[in-house]
Amino acid sequence: MSLGTTKTALIEQGHWLTVQDCKRVLVVVHTVTFAQRLREVFGLLDADLRIQVIFTTAPHAFGAGVTRYLRDLGISTVPWEEALRAEFDLAVAAGSRGLHELRTPVLRISHGAGQIKPLTDIKSLAPGERRTPGMLSRLHLMHDDRVVPAAIVYAHHRDLEELAQSCPEALPMAHVVGDPCVDRITAEMARRDDYRRALGIKPEQRLVAVTSTWGPASTFARLDSLVPQILTQLPGHGFRIALLLHPNVFAAHGTWQVRGWLAGCRGIAVVPPEADWQALLIAADWIIGDHGSLSAYGTLTDATMLLTSAPRREVSAYSPAALLAAVAPVLSPLHPLAEQLEYAARLRRPGHYDEVAASLSSVPGEFHWRMRSVVYRRLGLGEPAWPPVVAPPLAPVPLEEWEVRADRGVAQ
Repeated sequence: MSLGTTKTALIEQGHWLTVQDCKRVLVVVHTVTFAQRLREVFGLLDADLRIQVIFTTAPHAFGAGVTRYLRDLGISTVPWEEALRAEFDLAVAAGSRGLHELRTPVLRISHGAGQIKPLTDIKSLAPGERRTPGMLSRLHLMHDDRVVPAAIVYAHHRDLEELAQSCPEALPMAHVVGDPCVDRITAEMARRDDYRRALGIKPEQRLVAVTSTWGPASTFARLDSLVPQILTQLPGHGFRIALLLHPNVFAAHGTWQVRGWLAGCRGIAVVPPEADWQALLIAADWIIGDHGSLSAYGTLTDATMLLTSAPRREVSAYSPAALLAAVAPVLSPLHPLAEQLEYAARLRRPGHYDEVAASLSSVPGEFHWRMRSVVYRRLGLGEPAWPPVVAPPLAPVPLEEWEVRADRGVAQ
């Protein structure tokens, strides 16, 4: 019997635990992005002696970096093949791949700002079936004519309306719990000045956060035209620039390659994929983004939004990204960048992004309460007699530690 098999057997029997008779929760991590959102869930369980949380990394095309991310949190993992053979009381996942193989009820959670990107694999759709985002699609929710998750959580009641059209079989499993990023960003806006000081931004300086999702329609795919604008047109003493790339960009191309491509971006802070991006959005004066989640979350802050153009087929029509595209100005390579930033700031009015912000969560401020309630009901346990602990975003490091310099390239 292999070491992994022995460990699995001990998991099932409970003999390896000092604290006995625990409910066993398996956290299934596919990517770094999913891990960051799952942290909002397993963090609700870490102080309960009745629950043992076990982690596994499931195969995924963008899985690079997951093991390191978890290890830095002090988390060890059980091999995926062993997790498939073991039995747990509940599994929690943000992705769909391989979940139908588990021998346990599964709780699926969303991992971004609403349901933005429709399915790209249209060959798998039935004739006449609409291209819906993954968390709303039959393709990602069903296997062999059965709904795989025992519970599915969404941020907005509007998602249930869409689910009723795309996969009505899953409606009985659906719960609306809100969005943890909405709650945390909103709560922390009062500390904006503290975050700016921690980032090393001087009172006379302005922070421009450039955000990118992954894929050919992303900001990153256009950096060859955007970066020269930033480097040549924004005065270095008046502006600080932070580049926030989706972790999938690093996972797909490799960290070494991405750092190589960005080695010429002198003075731009390239934020590592494992860093807490929320503090950067809170501190920003402008956010230049695409159709990804960070642009939508930026509408919760004091920053002025500018968008790079995005193809309509990449964005679900009712998503926060679509709403933002209707109200935010679009960046042009034909006009001076500083002038466009100032124009967008003058154009913005109070409540300019309110509709977008409201589309991110229909129960703002309630994610951790509602999420914990769903988990404990699935486990058949009473909730702890204390409110859920909601940690603030991690304190950011000074931007200069991430800035590209001639003597080191992109910071490690």
